[in-house]
Parts: sequence; C-alpha cells; structure tokens
Amino acid sequence: MSIGRSVLLVCLACLPISAEVRLPSLFSDGMVIQRNSNLVVWGSASEGEAIRVVGSWNNQPATTKADAHGEWSVELNTPAAGGPYTLTVAGTNTIEIKDVLSGEVWVCSGQSNMEWHLAWCGTGPAIKAEIDAANFPDIRFIDVPNTVSPEPRTDFKGAWRRIRPETAANFSAVAYYFGRHLHRELGIPIGLIGSDWGGTPAESWARADFLTEFAPFTESLDRLRDARENSESFAKRVSRRLAEWQQSIDAKDPGTAESWYATTFDDASWDTMALPQNWEDKLLPNFDGIVWYRRTVAIPSSWVGQPLTLSLGPIDDNDVTWVNGQRVGGLSGSGDWSVARHYTIPATATKSASLTIAIRVHDFHGGGGLFGKPEQLRISCDNEENAVSLAGDWKFHAGPKQSALPTRPSDQSFNAHTPTVLFNGMIQPLVRYRIAGAIWYQGESNQTRARQYRTLFPSMIRSWRAAWNQGDFPFYFVQIAPFRYGGRPESSAELREAQLLTLDAVPNTGMAVTMDIGNVSDIHPKNKVDVGERLARWALARNYGQSELVHSGPLYATQSVEPGRIRIHFDHVGGGLSTRDGKAPSHFYVAGGDRQFHAATARIDGDTLVVQSEKVKNPIAVRYAFTDTAEPNLTNREGLPASSFRTDDW
Repeated sequence: MSIGRSVLLVCLACLPISAEVRLPSLFSDGMVIQRNSNLVVWGSASEGEAIRVVGSWNNQPATTKADAHGEWSVELNTPAAGGPYTLTVAGTNTIEIKDVLSGEVWVCSGQSNMEWHLAWCGTGPAIKAEIDAANFPDIRFIDVPNTVSPEPRTDFKGAWRRIRPETAANFSAVAYYFGRHLHRELGIPIGLIGSDWGGTPAESWARADFLTEFAPFTESLDRLRDARENSESFAKRVSRRLAEWQQSIDAKDPGTAESWYATTFDDASWDTMALPQNWEDKLLPNFDGIVWYRRTVAIPSSWVGQPLTLSLGPIDDNDVTWVNGQRVGGLSGSGDWSVARHYTIPATATKSASLTIAIRVHDFHGGGGLFGKPEQLRISCDNEENAVSLAGDWKFHAGPKQSALPTRPSDQSFNAHTPTVLFNGMIQPLVRYRIAGAIWYQGESNQTRARQYRTLFPSMIRSWRAAWNQGDFPFYFVQIAPFRYGGRPESSAELREAQLLTLDAVPNTGMAVTMDIGNVSDIHPKNKVDVGERLARWALARNYGQSELVHSGPLYATQSVEPGRIRIHFDHVGGGLSTRDGKAPSHFYVAGGDRQFHAATARIDGDTLVVQSEKVKNPIAVRYAFTDTAEPNLTNREGLPASSFRTDDW
C-alpha cells in the first residue's frame, strides 16, 4: 500500500460516519405483531441519533437515541387483533412499514419434518387442491435461512409473506396447517416464523450456557468460544471467503464478462428448455456447473414503473438473477437448493412493458436448475391479484463445468450438528420479538441418545424461554412417528418416552402424538394436516379459551398391579378409551420378575385398561408399542392416539 493511500485511509477513519436508520428483517411490510402486548422495536443508527417510532394504531410515539454502538430500541403497546396498520421509524431517514397486522405470532422450528414443505406432501390432485386453496391473506410467515454461527446473530435475510398458493407451497406444511387451524377457529391474523433445518439435533438449537452440564459437548463449546474470541469474527471470515470465491467464479464465467444478463445481448443461438425442470433429467445429463437462462416477457401497462415481485420457485443450487440488466437477487448458501426465490424488481427496472430476465444457476451436484411447480414461476404486482406466468420455454446456455470452477469454501470446524450454532444463527435473531409461543418437530436426529434427550430437550426449551424473557411461554412439540431406523428396535420408542417425560419435567408444554399417522418406510410421513391441527388443539385448549376441547390422546399416568393382571390409568381419556379399528387394543406386553416381556391382551374397562398374559402369572410391568415400528390402535373416542409407553425403566 502506498504512503498516500495509507494517509487517506487514516483521514477517512477520522471523519464522522453518518449511518442511516436500519431495522432487522422481522420489521418489514406485511409483518404480524403480537396482539395486546408490547412490541420491542430495535435497530441501528449513528451514535446519538434521535429515533422516533410510532404505530398508526394509537399514534403515540416512542423516542430514544442510539447508543455508543449505534444500537437503539423502544417499546410500543400493541392493539387487539386487527389491521392493517403502519409502523413508522424516523431518524435521519424515515422507514414506513406497511400492512402491519396484529394477531398471534408463533415460532415454528425443528428438523426436516417441520421443514417439510407443503408441496412435498404428495404429487396427486389432493395436494394440488390443498395448495390451490391456500389463500389466507391474514396468515403471514417469514422464514429464517439456514445459518450456522458460533456467535449470536442479530438479524437474518427474510421478508414477511402472505399465505397464497405460490408462497404456501414452499413453506412448512406443519406450520401452515397449524396456523390455518388457529386462523379458522379464532378469526384473527396469525404470524408464523419458520426456523428449521433438516437432520439437525436438539443441541444445535440450545443456547450455550444451558449445555455446560453435558460433558459430550464441552470440546465443541470450547472451540466455539475460541472462534468468538478471534480478532476476526467467524461470520466476517465466512462472508469474506464467500465474496472472494464469488469473484473467482465471475472470473471463470464468460457470461459475466460478456454481460449475458444485458437486454442487448443476443441469445438467438441458445437452445430452448421448458421450465420448471432439472436440466440433468433430459437436456444436460450429468452436468454440474453453471447454466444461464434468459427470457423476455411482457407485463401489463399498469405495472410499468411499479416495483414487482419475481418468483422462481426453488433453484438447485445457487443463483444470481437480473431483470433488464439490474441484479435483483441471488442466493449462495450451501443449503439454499430448496429455498423458493422471491425477488423484488425495483421500479427502475420496469420502465417499459418488456422485461428481460437472466438467471445464472450454479449447480454443485445432482439435478440442477429451476425445479419447482409451474405456478411458482411468476411475476406479480402487489396491487393486483393477477400474475404473469413464467412457466414454459426459456433460452439456456451451459457455461463452465464444476470441474473447471473453484471449490466453494467452507469452515470445517462447525456445521449444523455443532452444539448451539443454530441457536446463534437462527433463534437468537428472533428473541426480542414478542411471540405467543413455539411449536417444535424434532427428535429423529437424537433417537440413538434418548437417555441424554431426557435432560437435553428440557434444557433446550428452558434456554429459549430464558432468551425470550417472556416467562414460560407455550411450547408444543410433536412426538416422533414410527419408523424403521435399523438400529436397536427400541431406540425411537425410548426417544418418544423422553418426549413424554418432558411434559412433566417442563411446565406449559404439550405433545402431539403421531403413532397412527407415521410410515415405517418413510421418515417423512406425508400426513402433515393432522400434525399441525393436533398442535393447534393444544393451543386452542390451553391458550385460547377452548378448555373443553379434547386436545390429546391418552397418556400413561400410573399402573396398579392386581392378581394376574395390571390396570393402566391414563390422562386425557376424553370421552373414553377406544381403538381406531374397533378391535381390541394392540401391541401390549407384560413382564414378571424375570423381566422377560410376553405378548399380552388388553381390555378396556371404563377409563382404564386391564392387561394380562397367560405366560406371566405375576406381572409387574407393561409396555405399549415400545418399538421403532409399532403402529398400535389405542385412542380416545375423539380419535386422538395414545402415546407409546412403558411402566418399567429397565
């Protein structure tokens, strides 16, 4: 570096820096705030800058000044359910957030069964009808991108969206059905914050100070602390490496150098491909690397000069997208292949009724391309219901193969299985936002460590409650379904038991049982309707005044030993015990003093079950459906299934 340049940088560093007011992504158009509560609004600005925040529901401003770190926050009282309102934040610049609704806000988290999109729940007319009917403008959602971080994050990239067919298709099916059921029952706006990642264990989602009692996590927590204390933060290192990698990709890609995204570029010699589809299916078999797409479309004259929304569905893997030569978006994360793209086309790019769209797709392995559903490819205007479809023929041209491109950088020290990194990256950015509660679907990744899960899962829940500082807010979770894991035949039954024990260990929790709707050959059962609605029943009964609603199937309470038999007592029998097939209760076993279990018969006797076996004269313990693959039949008369259980702890 020259002496002149060094002096210039020093001088620039001495100048006062004026930073405009900025807000986290949670504060964006279409947001849902928790009704009848207090809303913390926070952000950044220049040190000492005066901030004024006002909600149109009461026009009572809150004022503050940014501190020495440029951070500020205020609190506003929120109204009863309703809207739309505006939220205005003013400093040296003014931000007006429009279409704000007041209602009930829930965090929806877990691993792949929570992440599982509505569009993935089938391929036939039934799921298409579900998606087509998903038009609930007062249900809004925002998704947190998959983010690993050794240090607590304060924000994420995302935006609130209304539930419409094209948006609901790529949102969590469990969260959607949960929110829909609440909305129909309560008739008020519902806000859903999706924060989920497939294949992840509970320890990744727990705050670090709640994991110190778990010896197996000590080494990872020490490495995380070292990373945080490094002079350059982990997040900055990753960001810098990705930026350098992206620049090296641009240098290798002729499309960037030759501006294949420009409106003036001649693509007449390019081939044609119908979208959506994976390019490896037919046209470019076994091709990993860069492929460019282009298409010119006409938009209604009333849209000219208006900001528009470009929806492209999921893209395998990364993309950069331009409209009329302007870059409008792109995702380059390692887990972004399943994320539906929604980009804002600025008014500066819609000065004519003709739009040229260019997309550079970089695929690292398998599939490749835009692979969603035809209805996901569209351009829309927020002020109008109609949309311009982008499904159909596009021009395409293959660029360099992956073998000729630099390898994407990664930090091998941390991944989605590292303790606390998902709490840091995907939960911490949410904890200042007032919520009604949380729903959770996870456990499959911990099923070989069920004994540990008995304390780990409660610790994770407590860590969330400590972070939100809202007391013991409702936390309702899904018990994992039957599935053939291939290890010890009782391992997932023991995990289900750990989940059942959490109901007593942690206050204000509830559990949706799925013993009747699993699939022993598919770890991702397609029936997410009942899952979401069973979670909603807990919320309706516990939080929304429907105390008479039967919201759980039978849960084991106690046993009483009688001569030659054992009587089982349950909580949540509802209108009485029953079976879903009208037959005798199945999958019962009893053991005597030798601890050898034998198949038993069970008979409903009032609100109890009598269990016995001719092979066990003096039974002392009962097990029900206590294997990975058991699909039993015990329910209450409301049709809600009983949880598997055992009365021993051998």
